[in-house]
Amino acid sequence: MSLQAKQVRVLVLRDMEQLGRTLFRLDQGFELQFRLGPTLQGKHVRVQTNYPAPGEHFDRHTFRALDWHNPTGREDDSDKFCSLDLQIAGSYQYNFGHGHEEKSGGGYVVVDPVLRAGADNHHVHLDCITIQTYLSKCLGHLDDWPDRLRVAKESGYNMIHFTPLQTLGKSRSCYSLADQLSLNPEFSPPGKNYTWTDVGELVQKLKKEWNMICITDVVYNHTATNSPWIKEHPECGYNLVNSPHLRPAWVLDRAIWHMTCNMADAKYAANGLPAQVQNEGHLNAIRDVLWGQVFPKIKLWEFFQVRIESAVEEFRDLLADGEKPDQKKTGGKQGLKIIQDPKFRRFGNEVDMDSALETFVPHSHSTQAILEACNRLWGRLEEINKEQYQQMIQHQEKASNCIVGNVVYERLADHGPKLGPVTRKDPIVPRYFTFPFEETSLEDDLKMTDQPDKACHFLAHNGWVMGDDPLRNFAEPGSNVYIRRELICWGDSVKLRYGDKPDDCPYLWTHMQKYTEITAKHFAGVRLDNCHSTPLHVAEYMLDVARVAMPSLYVVAELFTGSEDLDNVFVNKLGITSLIREAMSAGDSHEEGRLVYRYGGEPVGAFVQPSLRPLVPSIAHAMFLDVTHDNECPIQLRSAYDSLPSSAIVSMACCCSGSTRGYDEMVPHQISVVKEERFYPKWNPDAKASSPGEVNLKTGIIAGKLALNKMHQDLASKGFNQVYVDQVDEDVVAVTRHCPSTHQSVVAVCRTAFHNPKHHQYRKEVPPMFIPGKIDEVVLEARVIDRQAGTYKKCEKYINGMPEYTVEIKEHIQLKDSGVVKHAGVTSKGSSEFVQEIVFERLTPGSVIAFRVSLDPRAQELVGVIRHHLIQFSPKYKLGSLPDQHTPTILETPLAQIMSKLTLADMNMLLFRCDSEEQEEGGGCYNIPSWTSFKYGGLQALMSVMADIRPKNDLGHPVCDNLRQGDWMIDYVSNRLVSRGGALGEVGKWLEGMFHYLKHIPRYLIPCYFDAILVGAYTTALDITFNKMSCFVQNGSTFVKLLALGSVQMCGVGSFPALPPLSLALPDVPYRLDKDTGKKEQCCVSLAAGLPHFSSGIFRCWGRDTFIALRGLMLVTGRHLEARNIILAFAGTLRHGLIPNLLGEGISARYNCRDAVWWWLQCIQDYCTLVPEGTAVLHCPVVRMYPHDDSEPHAPGTPFSFTQPLCDVIHEAMTRHMQGIDFRERNAGPNIDMHMKDEGFNVVAKVNRYTGFVYGGNRFNCGTWMDKMGESDKARNKGMPATPRDGSAVEMVGLCKSAVRWLVELHKKGLFPHSSMKIHRDGKELKVSYEDWNHKIQVNFEKNFYVSHDEKDPDEKHPDLVHKRGIYKDSHGASSPWCDYQLRPNFCIAMVVAPELFTVERAWKALEVAEKKLLGPLGMKTLDPDDMVYCGVYDNALDNDNYNVARGFNYHQGPEWLWPIGYFLRAKLYFAKKLGKETYDQTVYLVKSILSQHYVHLERSSWKGLPELTNENGQNCPFSCESQAWSISTVLEVLHDM
Repeated sequence: MSLQAKQVRVLVLRDMEQLGRTLFRLDQGFELQFRLGPTLQGKHVRVQTNYPAPGEHFDRHTFRALDWHNPTGREDDSDKFCSLDLQIAGSYQYNFGHGHEEKSGGGYVVVDPVLRAGADNHHVHLDCITIQTYLSKCLGHLDDWPDRLRVAKESGYNMIHFTPLQTLGKSRSCYSLADQLSLNPEFSPPGKNYTWTDVGELVQKLKKEWNMICITDVVYNHTATNSPWIKEHPECGYNLVNSPHLRPAWVLDRAIWHMTCNMADAKYAANGLPAQVQNEGHLNAIRDVLWGQVFPKIKLWEFFQVRIESAVEEFRDLLADGEKPDQKKTGGKQGLKIIQDPKFRRFGNEVDMDSALETFVPHSHSTQAILEACNRLWGRLEEINKEQYQQMIQHQEKASNCIVGNVVYERLADHGPKLGPVTRKDPIVPRYFTFPFEETSLEDDLKMTDQPDKACHFLAHNGWVMGDDPLRNFAEPGSNVYIRRELICWGDSVKLRYGDKPDDCPYLWTHMQKYTEITAKHFAGVRLDNCHSTPLHVAEYMLDVARVAMPSLYVVAELFTGSEDLDNVFVNKLGITSLIREAMSAGDSHEEGRLVYRYGGEPVGAFVQPSLRPLVPSIAHAMFLDVTHDNECPIQLRSAYDSLPSSAIVSMACCCSGSTRGYDEMVPHQISVVKEERFYPKWNPDAKASSPGEVNLKTGIIAGKLALNKMHQDLASKGFNQVYVDQVDEDVVAVTRHCPSTHQSVVAVCRTAFHNPKHHQYRKEVPPMFIPGKIDEVVLEARVIDRQAGTYKKCEKYINGMPEYTVEIKEHIQLKDSGVVKHAGVTSKGSSEFVQEIVFERLTPGSVIAFRVSLDPRAQELVGVIRHHLIQFSPKYKLGSLPDQHTPTILETPLAQIMSKLTLADMNMLLFRCDSEEQEEGGGCYNIPSWTSFKYGGLQALMSVMADIRPKNDLGHPVCDNLRQGDWMIDYVSNRLVSRGGALGEVGKWLEGMFHYLKHIPRYLIPCYFDAILVGAYTTALDITFNKMSCFVQNGSTFVKLLALGSVQMCGVGSFPALPPLSLALPDVPYRLDKDTGKKEQCCVSLAAGLPHFSSGIFRCWGRDTFIALRGLMLVTGRHLEARNIILAFAGTLRHGLIPNLLGEGISARYNCRDAVWWWLQCIQDYCTLVPEGTAVLHCPVVRMYPHDDSEPHAPGTPFSFTQPLCDVIHEAMTRHMQGIDFRERNAGPNIDMHMKDEGFNVVAKVNRYTGFVYGGNRFNCGTWMDKMGESDKARNKGMPATPRDGSAVEMVGLCKSAVRWLVELHKKGLFPHSSMKIHRDGKELKVSYEDWNHKIQVNFEKNFYVSHDEKDPDEKHPDLVHKRGIYKDSHGASSPWCDYQLRPNFCIAMVVAPELFTVERAWKALEVAEKKLLGPLGMKTLDPDDMVYCGVYDNALDNDNYNVARGFNYHQGPEWLWPIGYFLRAKLYFAKKLGKETYDQTVYLVKSILSQHYVHLERSSWKGLPELTNENGQNCPFSCESQAWSISTVLEVLHDM
């Protein structure tokens, strides 16, 4: 059994989401799945990537489409995905589009390389890397390298970074290369000529024998000024021929050079400017010379101006010739355009004559008119030239400031090089361009710009620009960096000009490609020098070349973008593995500790994450260095004593760590990449401290670094990936690395010494530390100490360090043998956590101590046992597990086996039950005082909360605090189930057994393991739940399963029976013993209308809600027996031919709704259709609770109760309607409804003898689902229904038609005994056949309900009330006729249950109107927004004088209810199929897109439900039920239809 499940990350695609600046890092072997977000579901989405297909080679510009997989094979898009099996390191792009949009979104994924070393080719994890940088030129002859590099090996490093090994330029800078293809000849001793092959062999030897990986730099952005090939191919740089836009900057550069010469020759003495710049006065004199002599002489503004005379003359000639502007160019718009001279000559800019002719139009053809037009042009050109002059003045202002700033740094600043007098060797400022000719006058220099053979050799130097946009090439047109002198220039290098593609500069691309191939052939990785200034497309191309030679190329870069977003652009496009980060950037120990936390690792006690989870953005992997090779020396900036503790802090980071050669030897100055020419010392174990050319473990902090590097590698390789940083005081930082499987920790306590202890007063006392667990050993304790070995003297030959310091170190000692710890006492924080108090004695500045800590033995055993029992849920817990020596009996049985005995009703108790349901049992949902109460008593409440906490590892959340503080929540979870007894009690005992162990482990681990236990229990419960449901659910998508959970959520058994009792003769009825009487009682599942408001007591069950929801929540999910029981229970309550709305256990029922009976009949029909042998239910016995309308309720088996088959109850309901129902509610008055007016208690429900339509109600009551009764005295709407919908409501006519048609069909099949109804009318007994009734409705429906486009439609009785055509009326025959014509979504219900009533084309057009006017994000508007009483915001608490909204009067007058959307979508699907494949396919896409919003809501909802309603445009409504049965049901039905 594998300990590691395949890691899968899911990236959800969202339309128009461009993630080019978001970093997604993945390991090789991971699977990346692309799934559709809500904005894309239902669309034909194409996902393309340049990740190569198996067997293919990577080509950055070749994209392939990925195939979609749909695990369920259904139309639902929630689980559809396409995937990549990531086996190749690098950066890969993906994009996606739909319809005509080829790329409507996209981004990158970066796959990390796998590095290997040693004879066994073992994997070196990126976080194991400990790297040391070497300046290659300081290694001497290749024969001497092993002795010099052995220092890295003996210091514990496993990676070496070489600066470039190529031939260097004349400046001797490590990064100014004269020839990128040749090995530096200095590496070959006399008589030998080493080649790249020899270097490669050495690199391989280091890899195999020393376990050492080697990387080197690549420098793409520049070459040395003395590179022979740049002289032969000057087109490879930016010169005045290929980049004439630089001509003004070159002129300025030459003028400044001549200013240098004049200063050196003392020609400005009269101006108060000597060669030696020493004070502010001299700086002012520099400004005076620039503004008084240099700038006026070179007149740079002229390069951007127009020669006015010739331009106006040309314009005059055109006017005289009657020329007109070219309208295609000007578009008829005025405005003078100036064309910049592409050769940048003085006064070379030209006027766009078409724009001039369009703008300066003479009023006639007369000479005078033409002269006036010319004068106006002349005036405008003078303005433009002046603008260019002013802009150049601004550039010169910036240039003069930069020049003076440079002089200050180089000659006056304490931290600068203090160059001394201005000379030709040390000019006033570095030159920006090469000038490979003899010195002449400025005038003669300027003449060369017109000589291409010379101008092509004036090449721009490279450098960097403070605060510039790194994505912009500062040498290209549009940049003013050179003319404004903003470039911090590297005078030894030439900036290379690649162009956009290899064809733009073939030699350069070919040359650099060879350079790259040589490098990648011999080295495992590269550091991209000057990465932020290297053109991205060039680096992309070269790294692609490198990865051909070295597929698992390790790429390192140091970026100075100042922005994580911009960093990500480089990381993404180039596939950078690690970004260099510097501890030297920290100004104090607190910041240094923060960097450790920032650059890697999870928090200690982090949650166990699933192997399949969302792909989340990450930060770039860090290469965290105590110092880089171009940093200033830490000893100079801090103190020698800080070398060790700061290194220890860096080494404890959960990322790559490292240093630069010289740091460990305590070299007290920066080792210059340009000026350093000495050699590194060699390794000699027996070397004396005074020997500058040799080092060993006693040199500097090498012994300490060896121990730290070993520890760093050990922690990473053994999975210590959790990090905690504790700022003990202003100088002491404690870093903990923790292993989540073994729960061992290493705690390093580092006392920094940013200030020299000899001169700075540090606190004598260090605060004690409290370390949880048992300290097994002191891994190391070390401090920087003084020694008598002489003082530092800079050696002329070797890069030597300070002999007066060394490290005192002990490793792997017992705590009692420590010289740093004074006292270690064991204390206890409760029964489950042991803590050791550490009192320090000699934790002096510059000291480090690291403890290896385990849990105390008992806690370690218990954690192992917990992990052992968790293996049944995932093999990842096997690591660190221990067999249970005394396993409780209950834990010997797998939880899945225990849970298999649970019913779906039990699952309601296990997973759900809101607070009011819990209170009915005498309990309540768990409450966290400082936070809130959970939504449910069951596991779902915790899972919903943990779903937010777990991915973020939010261990500071109140839930985690509560778990750490006590066992209350733990006990609540198990005790709640144990108290139930039975199968649920067994689950509770299993949890109790697990929690017994949990309570006795350290409190900081409890959130993690509590979550792991509950996740295991929850996922097991879900698996069993779905396996007990229909095949549709079992094989369904995640969306289907989430909706199906609504069945478990809503269907349960309460403390008291919610349903009336069923016939004693009925088989398979569940029973239980009454807790109080001990008597046997039925315990049938009932269906709650909504949570939390309609979940318990008499308000739990409603006839209408139950039967709207029953098909989706019970029949579609396969809960047939429970559905049967509910149907029969309600059948038993039939009275007056109606079933109750509010059930009230049947005893307190209210028969005040006209539609519930029709929904009940529809469910019986659905039961017969969907359930195998479902028609058998028609003969099931029904116990009539009310033998007569006026009877008191009777229980089964009592003398007055009687039983009849369901088919007879159905027939009675139909007959009573045909006869006519007319009664007054019992107990009418405020006792049953405090708001209703007296007339409202009169209930009427009949059938129109001419149309067959059911009708009834009056303007004082509400007989349909739109049943809001006015409650406001202030607004005077109290007792007035907002939506009486009296007459024939459209959905009731449809439901009636469905029932009658079905009964006709049943009778024909011999399954229903009645063909007609006997009624009395006008004193006579009549028979009315079901077939006649069916026919009447059919022929009259569209005649009376369809609002025709024909304004003269003879069937239209109220043409004056028509305000929308092509729709179906909401009712027919209402007491207020205008209500009939209101556009509402109810006709969609009729379309689904009785589609035969509708003409296909008419139905489709009506649905289109509903889509346009009523469709919201989650629900359907309950009223047309064009209606005068529409109001989309429901506020039941508002009581004002507005009749239409007070006290929520607009409940159904605009707010968007969810359940009708199910019928709308089902109707769309039905009629779309009738209209052909194309229309159906388009409709399926629409349905998917709409339902994606419900999927998102369901996923994110802490209730795991869909709300009753939303306010307009999908806004949350605080007065809505959070989860409503019919909302979930009707959406599930849509998916079932698909």
